Amino acid sequence: MTSTQQRPVPVSHRGDHVDLYTNARGEAVAVPDPYRWLEDPDSPDTRAWVAAQNEATEAFLAALPGRAQYRERLAGLWNYARPGIPWSRGGRSFRMHNPGLLNQPVLETAGDPRGPWRLLLDPNALSEDGTVALVQAAVSRDGHMVAYATQSGGSDWQTWRVRDVATGQDLGDELGWSKFSGAAWLPDGSGFFYSAYDAPAPGETLTGANRHQRLLLHRLGTPQAEDALVLARPDQPDWGFHASVTEDARYLVVHVWQGTDPRGPLWVRPLDSDGPFTELVSEFCAAYRMVGSDGDTLFVQTDEDAPRGRLLAWNVVTGERQALIPEGPDKLEEVCVVPDGLLALTLRDASHRLTLHDRAGAQRRDIALPALGTVILSTRPDSAEVFFGFASFLSPNRPYRLELPGGEPELLAAPELTFDPSPYEITQAFATGKDGTRVPLFIVARRDAPRDGTNPVLLYGYGGFNISLTPAFSPSRLAWLERGGVYVQANLRGGGEYGEEWHQAGTLGNKQNVFDDFIACAEHLIAGGWTTPQRLAIQGGSNGGLLVGACLTQRPDLFGAAVPQVGVLDMLRYHLFTIGWAWASDYGRSDDPAMFEVLRAYSPLHNLKGGVAYPATLITTGDHDDRVVPAHSFKFGAELQRAQGGDAPVLLRIQTRAGHGAGKPTALVIEEAADIYAFLERALGMA
Repeated sequence: MTSTQQRPVPVSHRGDHVDLYTNARGEAVAVPDPYRWLEDPDSPDTRAWVAAQNEATEAFLAALPGRAQYRERLAGLWNYARPGIPWSRGGRSFRMHNPGLLNQPVLETAGDPRGPWRLLLDPNALSEDGTVALVQAAVSRDGHMVAYATQSGGSDWQTWRVRDVATGQDLGDELGWSKFSGAAWLPDGSGFFYSAYDAPAPGETLTGANRHQRLLLHRLGTPQAEDALVLARPDQPDWGFHASVTEDARYLVVHVWQGTDPRGPLWVRPLDSDGPFTELVSEFCAAYRMVGSDGDTLFVQTDEDAPRGRLLAWNVVTGERQALIPEGPDKLEEVCVVPDGLLALTLRDASHRLTLHDRAGAQRRDIALPALGTVILSTRPDSAEVFFGFASFLSPNRPYRLELPGGEPELLAAPELTFDPSPYEITQAFATGKDGTRVPLFIVARRDAPRDGTNPVLLYGYGGFNISLTPAFSPSRLAWLERGGVYVQANLRGGGEYGEEWHQAGTLGNKQNVFDDFIACAEHLIAGGWTTPQRLAIQGGSNGGLLVGACLTQRPDLFGAAVPQVGVLDMLRYHLFTIGWAWASDYGRSDDPAMFEVLRAYSPLHNLKGGVAYPATLITTGDHDDRVVPAHSFKFGAELQRAQGGDAPVLLRIQTRAGHGAGKPTALVIEEAADIYAFLERALGMA
């Protein structure tokens, strides 16, 4: 960009705050934190700063012709029916559905998975601006009641209510201060298990640390204050509890979690007992997940002695264990119990495969899928009728019905898009990482895209917390493709694409591998003639925002634009806010002298250097993000604006009444995507 294209940005006041840390040699290290004042999202100074940043960003974006063009096209691309995957309870079917441009999908019910469908709950009626989202819906076993949780303004805090399915009316039950919780119904529908925290102190709703989760039993028709305490561990403030009830109503099973680490204890006790739990697993040594049961035998999916996963049959009375599905060459992503069998979802080079096994674990058949893509399963152990959704980069999620054991997938609905996918193709390539690691990446482009370095390329990544990036559909990306862009999705270490070893190779002291993998993917695209640094943009959200921030500070010469979204950008203080402490299993903490040096070495906020020409950067966050608090983006943006030694713009886009991303209204999704793509078009010099 030329200097005439840059817009003035607000000057951010720098304070004199300094923190002292201890390094691995026991030495005190002083680290300035001049923007500490921006950690208070509600202070008058922060509010004024946010308003000034948004005003400057709006002035820049409003002048881009691509913005209005993208908004118009995106409204058309998003305006298609999006039927969710059906699930069944008590002879009724349920699904989420958005007929087009509703801000929030609605919950529907029917007597048959093919319909006709009846509206059961419309979250759009719960707020004028569409910022109240329905995020959980658990139906009782008889299909008579649904416990549902809503979130407001993007916050992770959930409020649970109960609706009568027949009448469509809510009961009087209302449960607050729940987070990171599902609902597990009692077999007779008289109540359900859920998890909650104590109410936060005044002023700490969006920033206070979330600790001391409790597992509770709520009985319908009683106030929350009378909910029975099932589990609490005051001596372990960072433990959380996820409850499930076996289908035969014999057992209450609890997975104990500590942060985002997939490893954790597995406890069980008879459902009708108030006594102590039997600790099948008592330590944080591996991941264990109960996927079904048969009498006293639990089917447990684990990575114990099997980094790519295996399935065990575990007798809770005798303790006897038997391997049913052994570890294979592909990652075992999910196992569902079905009549006389087991349905296994595996991951091969970041796309799904589906196989049917008998109850002894022997493979019966492969189930053909439409293409390389992503599968979401919906099954019941007592029903041979299976539902699943399938999506890919160029194909929206489509619901399928499958009759086991021998049936073939039956398409239930085919969404109609105002987009022709035929000129485009999806290819998979493999970059070579800095240490020789084979790093997969998907490339979505026109079939006739040139290899002369002229393509504007958007490279997206995540690389953390055992999360796999599989082929996913986004209407917004179609507009980028239509206007000549190429979309690339990288599968980096730290994710879950190849199992726990792949995950651990991108954590703690190995975190730099993730950034090196992303840089290797960028260099692969350049070497292959897809693009040049001036035409290459990078994007990522949350942990992916950290990825983008670290890469733009380490290799500012390699990229023409960067979009870090709701990013973790201050690696020395992330653990002090809301649920941030839970990420230490991947990151480590700065109060550990050995990890302090590792974190400071790549922390985006602490590695900006004055006078460096950084790429054009659009930082996005939400003022109500209580997962990755907006102070990360505020402080990083202020420092990047000060350090910028080139002409490229550094802008912050701060969405009000928005959080980390879950439940964001369709209208806001469209506005944000239009702003990002218009910004990238200008930054990359697209016509």
